[in-house]
Amino acid sequence: MVHCHILLVTFPAQGHINPSLQFTKRLIQMGVEVTFVTSLSAHRRMTKTTGPPKGFNFATFSDGYDDGFKRSDIDPKKYMSEVRNHGSQTLREIIKATANEGRPITCLVYSLLLSWAAEVAREVHIPAALLWIQPATVLHIYYYYFHAGFDISVENCKDPLWSIELPGLPLIKSHDLPSFILPSNSDKFNGLQYFKEQFETLDEETNPIVLVNSFDALEPEALKAIDKYNLIGIGPLIPSAFLDGKDPSDTSFGGDLFEKSNAYNEWLSSKPKSSVVYVSFGSILSLPKRQMEEIARGLLKSCRPFLWVVKAKENGEEEREEDKLSCMEELEQQGMVVPWCSQLEVLSHPSMGCFVTHCGWNSTLESLVTGVPVVAFPRWSDQMTNARMIEEVWKTGVRVKPNGEEPVKGDELRQCIEMVMGGGERGEEMTRNAKRWKDLAREEMKEDGSSNKNLKAFVEEIGEDSQ
Repeated sequence: MVHCHILLVTFPAQGHINPSLQFTKRLIQMGVEVTFVTSLSAHRRMTKTTGPPKGFNFATFSDGYDDGFKRSDIDPKKYMSEVRNHGSQTLREIIKATANEGRPITCLVYSLLLSWAAEVAREVHIPAALLWIQPATVLHIYYYYFHAGFDISVENCKDPLWSIELPGLPLIKSHDLPSFILPSNSDKFNGLQYFKEQFETLDEETNPIVLVNSFDALEPEALKAIDKYNLIGIGPLIPSAFLDGKDPSDTSFGGDLFEKSNAYNEWLSSKPKSSVVYVSFGSILSLPKRQMEEIARGLLKSCRPFLWVVKAKENGEEEREEDKLSCMEELEQQGMVVPWCSQLEVLSHPSMGCFVTHCGWNSTLESLVTGVPVVAFPRWSDQMTNARMIEEVWKTGVRVKPNGEEPVKGDELRQCIEMVMGGGERGEEMTRNAKRWKDLAREEMKEDGSSNKNLKAFVEEIGEDSQ
């Protein structure tokens, strides 16, 4: 293997940092030196481990919130400007310093929302690659939205018969599209603007490299559908202990710190095989109180044990009385409510029977890798498309029916849980399919698997180009 040094910069959010760290670990196993860059505030939230492995360097930049922040207090435009300005300067300094030390950067890899990193690489004549941390199918949808355009009006969204067919993809309805594309999108973070910048940056390159956190068997058509881009499946980027077993000690991503407890593991071990409903909606979004109450009712009506992750308030803020769930006492009698858990450990537990998830891509991959069927409960961004793939393409779960502007009803959640876990024909099919994808994901990451070979070929190519 030709020696090379990759500069990897990732957006300072847990959903970006997690796969980026796993990517780093796999590169180091191949003898690649990696300098990992993210914001100081994100670094301070990351789990502290015993010293970094050989070949791993860490660098940080200021995002303007070095001492932490509440997401609700952030001005998105200002935040992205700070990340760009400080991040660009940090990358330039690292590239100059490593060259002077005789350890020059041979390739710059950057995660989503950081298209300015590719501009820095172009300035100093270093090849760049995008680490796409969503499915190839979503990249495909954005590509055609920005390049060919398709009409997605308010009327289209209201029409249940409206759909669009894109090359290499299943038929897509309006509620399957990434939320940033929809006219109803009102999120103060203007995601569509940053995705547009990302594709404009890629289009300035000849045969741009896009490393996708997916694998060939999972998205065979989508990974080949864009002729102008070189899409390379290198996933699933999951800790080794839960995937290929090469490193049994590799059990975590290194994400946010919480007061961690094994109480939930003991609780899970007291439950029968495949009996527990696990509920988690990721690290970013907070659900409205009304929706939380409906989820609580659905769980109670399911009459099944459940483990529900309800995030603690940010920065130690006290929970207000009006924010507390009205049926907490009943919930704690039937299940367990925790502020944090090791999701992969939970999903790998024998008692696990169903995962109620927001369908973030990391969580979706984790459900596939652990073979746990899903109740898909998407909220925004790529989650809508991921839910469509879960239900209609990979057939490992069922999607809750939206309720317009109103919260999804507890009865709807209960019915979906029963469909997955109730022993019917469709539930059994989901369980079989989940097991099949679990086995395929492990095959892809073996020495002769496509993802492992794809990553080796990428490393060899950039190593040779640097000579």
